[in-house]
Amino acid sequence: MSTESAVVVGVDGSPDARSAVEWAAADAMRRHRPLRIVHAYLWPTGYAPMAVPGPPALYDETMRLAAEQIVDEAVTLARAVAPALDIAADVRVQQPSAALSDASRNARLVVIGNRGLGGFAGLLLGSVGIQLAAHAACPVVIVRHAGRPPGPEAGRVVVGVDGSHDAERALGFAFEQASFRGVGLTAVEAYRWPASSGPGDLVPLVYDPAKLRDDEDRTLAEAIGGWAGKYPDVDVRRAVANGRPAAVLTELSAGAELVVVGSRGRGGFAGLLLGSVSQALIHHAACPVAVVR
Repeated sequence: MSTESAVVVGVDGSPDARSAVEWAAADAMRRHRPLRIVHAYLWPTGYAPMAVPGPPALYDETMRLAAEQIVDEAVTLARAVAPALDIAADVRVQQPSAALSDASRNARLVVIGNRGLGGFAGLLLGSVGIQLAAHAACPVVIVRHAGRPPGPEAGRVVVGVDGSHDAERALGFAFEQASFRGVGLTAVEAYRWPASSGPGDLVPLVYDPAKLRDDEDRTLAEAIGGWAGKYPDVDVRRAVANGRPAAVLTELSAGAELVVVGSRGRGGFAGLLLGSVSQALIHHAACPVAVVR
């Protein structure tokens, strides 16, 4: 099954995966791209071919039938969203995150649910999602089954901006999504007070709060100017906030259509494949999250 220029969605039969299928089908329809549904599974420990005990043929047939049922249900769900869409499905005997990473190489986008049927219930994001967001060759969208009540940016695409290379790519993806959806875009730059070097809270005495905010707003306006010119149909709102970027974006995610971030920002360690802000958002945001590199 070719994933060339397709929207790929990973499925496992969970409620969040079903939400991911609906999201992916609608996105593929807007983009006029094919939808490719992927389900991957591994043999249970002790039952792989050549392992003992257990009859391999029996377990292989049972697992394949279950896998085919999962993808058949996903195809039916996608058809209900977009009846005319080019849809194909694939079942792979492979580690799920590896299968989706492979599929991402030629894809436009990979979509998954934020919690699958595997892993531990206490984890907000399954291991497949965390690995995929770190290693995929295209943007990854993580979809939640339910969210919090709407906030001030409800119905808009929210994008985090910090001047990094990945944030620039995130801006392009966010404007594209807002244009496809016919919704507004809110570009957010969060900043922190410079650390005080003296006793007490002297920062406001040394730095002018209004000037700091104006400087950040000017930087943000420059960052989005080119994209706003390319997408004149998108209503753009700038938001500058003093706070931790992850906390600010999480707060603004309530009711948003989508929150978009780069996989790595300016802070942290360059060797990390996934930054702290993107990790925090895919764990705690109240709407679908796109991680772009």
